[in-house]
Amino acid sequence: MQETLRAFLVQDMSRALLLAAGAFVVTLIFGHFLLPILHQHKIAKRIRVDGPTSHLVKMGTLTMGGLMIIVPVTLLTIAFNLVDRWSMLLPIATMILYGILGAVDDYLSLEKSSKEQYGFTEGVKLTFQIILALCISLVLYLPQPFGLAHSGLVRIPFVGSYDIGFWFFPVAAFIIVATSNAVNITDGLDGLAGWNLAIAFGAYGVIAFLNGEFTNLMTLSFTLVGACVAFLWYNAHPAQVFMGDLGSMALGAVLAVIALQSQQWLLLPIIGIVFVGETLSSAAQKAYYKLTRRLTGTPQRLFRMAPLHHHFELSGWSETQITQRFVMITMIASLIGISLALTFDQPQFVQQDVVPTQAVSQTVQE
Repeated sequence: MQETLRAFLVQDMSRALLLAAGAFVVTLIFGHFLLPILHQHKIAKRIRVDGPTSHLVKMGTLTMGGLMIIVPVTLLTIAFNLVDRWSMLLPIATMILYGILGAVDDYLSLEKSSKEQYGFTEGVKLTFQIILALCISLVLYLPQPFGLAHSGLVRIPFVGSYDIGFWFFPVAAFIIVATSNAVNITDGLDGLAGWNLAIAFGAYGVIAFLNGEFTNLMTLSFTLVGACVAFLWYNAHPAQVFMGDLGSMALGAVLAVIALQSQQWLLLPIIGIVFVGETLSSAAQKAYYKLTRRLTGTPQRLFRMAPLHHHFELSGWSETQITQRFVMITMIASLIGISLALTFDQPQFVQQDVVPTQAVSQTVQE
């Protein structure tokens, strides 16, 4: 029986890797047709004047490029990773809903927009994100058939599984909002968010494979890897198109949901260490600025500019250097995250919603 179940798992890995390759090809082709459409409709981003002056050359670069990731991943998942794996509806719905929110935010920041603001105000954006996150967390927490009945289970390295009960509901909502915003903040340099997302999705794909219970998440994760890498074809420096809030918010949210469904969300701050660093640098900059203004009357900055990648830009690092070095950090952090996932008991190769019951029964009889 063990050998038969192991064979099913290997077959799923084979399909996941093929879907990753398929997502790369489909996204690459879709992007070839999408860019002229974005150009025709003048979907070009305004660059904030309070950012680095070197970024002014990016004025007019196409945005909403996240579409070339979301559309192929959604279609491929529906076609090859949804039947008998209905739990995949949640991450796909999450990606689409946050994508719609990001698309509206992007639209308000377009060059052709008559609005003076660059997208939603922080308060409005956060309100919508929290509402969506609470709904998604409720689906994760509620028992079947109303939800996925995860019931607050989390896997703690070197300890084992632990049920945090109702606290899972607010914690999950926080993780979704925080990760969505973190990826959004990181998306400030050509290729930076795309590479870090591809590595993070790949890490969770490996973790799901090693666990043996979440082959559906493994397949989705590798599909996202293929699509993100294909997007980088057009987003490599100098970028032809930006991911936009449409892409960064959607992919950040779906990364959080994958981490939550895999019960390995404690590893997310490690695997997404660059996202965490970028977010903390922005929060620390704002807090320090307000604190010094209150205490001394003269506001001061902790960094040359936040988030962190702008600080290094103004310190003399090139855009390519920052992206490559941040990607190196994420690679090593992902290896650490995967190694921590291996501290649990070895998987029993039991697959959720994948192994046909009849096949298992026949194996037992034999």
